[in-house]
Amino acid sequence: MPLHDQTLEALLEAIGARTPSPGGGAVASITGALGAALGRMAIAYSINRRCTDEQRRDLQGVVDHLVALGRQMLDLAERDARAYAELDRLQRLAPDDPQRLTTWDAAVRSAIDAPMQVLEASCGLAGLLCDMAERCSRSLLSDLAIAALLADAAARSGAWNVRVNLPLLTSPRDRQRFKERLDDRLLEAAAAAYRAEATCRRRLA
Repeated sequence: MPLHDQTLEALLEAIGARTPSPGGGAVASITGALGAALGRMAIAYSINRRCTDEQRRDLQGVVDHLVALGRQMLDLAERDARAYAELDRLQRLAPDDPQRLTTWDAAVRSAIDAPMQVLEASCGLAGLLCDMAERCSRSLLSDLAIAALLADAAARSGAWNVRVNLPLLTSPRDRQRFKERLDDRLLEAAAAAYRAEATCRRRLA
C-alpha cells in the first residue's frame, strides 16, 4: 500500500517489520514531509488581520510551496522504495548475469537520485523556514523551530541513503561528484536550521 494511504500505526508497523522496505529512505522522506507540514501550519497561523494584502499573498505563497514540498517528499519515498527494490533484485543475480551488467549503473543511479533529491528538497525547506523565522507569529516560533530541525534531520538522513550506495557506482569521478554535492547541501541545511533556531530563540527571549 502506498505511504500516502497508510495510517500512522500501519506505517510504523511496516517500518519496524523485518522487511527491507519501507526503511531509511522512507523515514528520511517522511521526516521532511513532517517538517514541511509543521512549517506550513506555523506560517498559515501567521496570516492574520494585521497583515497587508501583499503580506498575506506572500505568506500564502509560502504555504502553497510547503504543501508542494510535502507532496514531493512523499512521492520521493515511493521512488526510493522502487529504486531500492530494483537494485536489490539485481544484486541477487550473478555478477556476470547479462541483465545485471547492462542495467547496473542505471539502477545504482536511481537508488542514489531519490535520496539525493530528498537532501536537496530538505535543504530548500530549511532555507525557506529560516527566511520565515522573522515573519512567523511569535506564538508559533517553537513549531517553526521544530520544523527546521526536522528539515535538517531529513537532509542528514537522505545523505546517509546516498552514502550507502555511492560505493556501488563504477565511476570514481561520479562518486566524488556526488560526495561533493552531498557535503555542500548538508552544510547549507545545517546552517539554515541553526539560523532559524537562533532567530526563534532571540524572538522568544
